Amino acid sequence: MTSSSQAWFCSFTLFLALCLQLWLAKAEDGHEMKSVVFLSPEFVMTPGSVVNRYYHDIEFPRGHIGLKSFNAEVVDENGVPVPLHEIYLHHWVVARYYQRKGAQVFKPSGSLERNHSDYIPARNSGICQNNVLGQYYGLGSETRRTATFVPDPYAIEIGNPAEIPVGYEEKWFLNVHAIDTRGVVNKLGCTECRCDLYNVTEDEYGRPLKPGYEGGLRCCYDKTQCQVKKGFASMPRSLYLRYTVKWIDWDSSILPVKIFIFDVTDGPARSLDAEKFNTSHNCRVEYEVNSCKSSTGPDDGCIDSKRMSFVMPKGGYVIYGVAHQHSGGIGSALYREDGRVLCSSIPTYGEGKEAGNEAGYIVGMSTCYPQPGTLKLSEGETLILESNYSSAQKHTGVMGLFYILVADQVHMPEIGSRDVFVPLWAVFVLAVAIVAAVVYRQKSEGKDHYQPILG
Repeated sequence: MTSSSQAWFCSFTLFLALCLQLWLAKAEDGHEMKSVVFLSPEFVMTPGSVVNRYYHDIEFPRGHIGLKSFNAEVVDENGVPVPLHEIYLHHWVVARYYQRKGAQVFKPSGSLERNHSDYIPARNSGICQNNVLGQYYGLGSETRRTATFVPDPYAIEIGNPAEIPVGYEEKWFLNVHAIDTRGVVNKLGCTECRCDLYNVTEDEYGRPLKPGYEGGLRCCYDKTQCQVKKGFASMPRSLYLRYTVKWIDWDSSILPVKIFIFDVTDGPARSLDAEKFNTSHNCRVEYEVNSCKSSTGPDDGCIDSKRMSFVMPKGGYVIYGVAHQHSGGIGSALYREDGRVLCSSIPTYGEGKEAGNEAGYIVGMSTCYPQPGTLKLSEGETLILESNYSSAQKHTGVMGLFYILVADQVHMPEIGSRDVFVPLWAVFVLAVAIVAAVVYRQKSEGKDHYQPILG
């Protein structure tokens, strides 16, 4: 076979393989994936500064659709990703709400007007009180390397006209919490919002901090300032949260999933009547990890393990799961009451300086994608959430959240359906290509040809 014939044959075989792969991909779901990249409003940061902004009515896909993924990262005015050791992304959150048509709901500062009847939160299916942790998506430093994709044929349903209250329209808001750690005296302390580094004694509403509160969200609110090294100066930076949304148009073949977010700090809320047990939830979102105070020997045993149990309000099949932790985190897991692991999520720490691989920071969390139908939860079932941190040193303002997506039913392909049917022409053509390749290889035996360099 000549070199030109060989090249033609290889190209033809590759073309057939690609055609078959594309056909199978189309047959698996049959929906056109759509994707759009948006930018948040600009926020300007200087060394040590903090932004914790709420942007309402952000750009977002509209209509009755199924969300497949949401990814985000901080970029500069040129679209270049900014590393965590310069701008620490504490968290971003995206949530849905309904607003009465024509109503002026928000003040210029972004806070709600008094007439809340014009604003209705459209929270997830989680169990936290009021609208705490009611978001649809939300990550932090791990955002660049954490998968959020919802596998086919599932999706997060939004924009269903039957669910939108009459006279209202569906909208979305974005919360971005970032800390500029250029030139600060203690990068870890600033990212963990240690109150002494921010010189804060009151929260953002002017309320005195509780005794013993050493660090967390109450000390690094919008426009606070972390301590910077004396004499350090740097130019202000114009930054954006760049977010990418992928979705498909909704139809009856798509199976909806519900979003549940659990918090390891959750516990019964206090009751005014001491004789009555209050079974409502009290998600506090953050907590402290105290140092094990080990001064000699290895610190392998310095692990802070926090657990809480809860009851599933609704049953279904787990489709996806992931945890959210801060620096110092070493993993989180969901268990059944008998100790069987439902899903574990382990952090990846960076090893370099480039964006997405910053040394010392959590740059990704592993995810769970159970085989459809293999992980069923029952309504009223008790589950256990565990969050583990290294306690070799003290950590403030850490989190132990766990997200799962749950479907009411699972997708089970039937023999003869388009999910498993492969056209006869594709099988025949692929078989011919394989036979031809075998014949050519037999003819070529004994001839000199390229061998890869080993070692």
